[in-house]
Amino acid sequence: MDDQHSKIRSADIIPLPAFRDNYIWLLRRGPWAVVVDPGDASVVEAALQEHGLRLVAILLTHHHDDHIGGVAELAARHHPAVFGPAGENIPGLTRRVGEGDEVVLHALELRFTVFAIPGHTTTHIAYHTPGTLFAGDTLFSAGCGRLFGGTAAQLHASLQRLAQLPGDTAVYSAHEYTLANLAFARAAEPVNPARDAWLAECEALRAAGRPTLPTSIERERRINPFLRTDAPGLIDTVAAHSGQRPASSAECFAALRRWKDVF
Repeated sequence: MDDQHSKIRSADIIPLPAFRDNYIWLLRRGPWAVVVDPGDASVVEAALQEHGLRLVAILLTHHHDDHIGGVAELAARHHPAVFGPAGENIPGLTRRVGEGDEVVLHALELRFTVFAIPGHTTTHIAYHTPGTLFAGDTLFSAGCGRLFGGTAAQLHASLQRLAQLPGDTAVYSAHEYTLANLAFARAAEPVNPARDAWLAECEALRAAGRPTLPTSIERERRINPFLRTDAPGLIDTVAAHSGQRPASSAECFAALRRWKDVF
């Protein structure tokens, strides 16, 4: 069975914009579809009809309404398997998953490993298969999630873990926050040519009505201030802003997250 599972082609992942800035990610193979964090059932239904697909599974990263709001309606209509964090009482879950669990989607010939990545929430999870990461609200391009229940230390550790994935891993985040994140990144680390090049590319993408996602782990290592909390220039800026020099990468991260909250 393992040999039958393969990487996801980028062409088989469709972004479904929802609400103001959410993305619901739709994976397809043949007539089958899986969606990640469907906050809005109507958006998913429209895509299923447009592409002639049958929904067989839903993957949930955390319990916030803009990620689970469409589950009940989709489950009632399509009866998919619904995977989500083991520590949350999310209505409609058919399988609760946590660190190290495997999610096997036979129809799409895909296998995901579940990562526990607390911080944004205490029970946030991600789904990883070689080459692809569905990161929910933990890792964004040039940014990271706010703290809603978890701690800065947890989120820092979760992001450091994700940063160790292969550089060519495509990161599918759940929001179009990139331009706003890049504005903060410029304040936090004024000199970063790679970041400035990515900003110009993202401005062009958004002007054309296209998503700035997916990003990649390698790009985020180079441009995301929340993955660069040991970079001397960023540490200097954080120290100047907070009035105290952070004694560790974790302290720098916590100060950076507090700064971003009011930026």
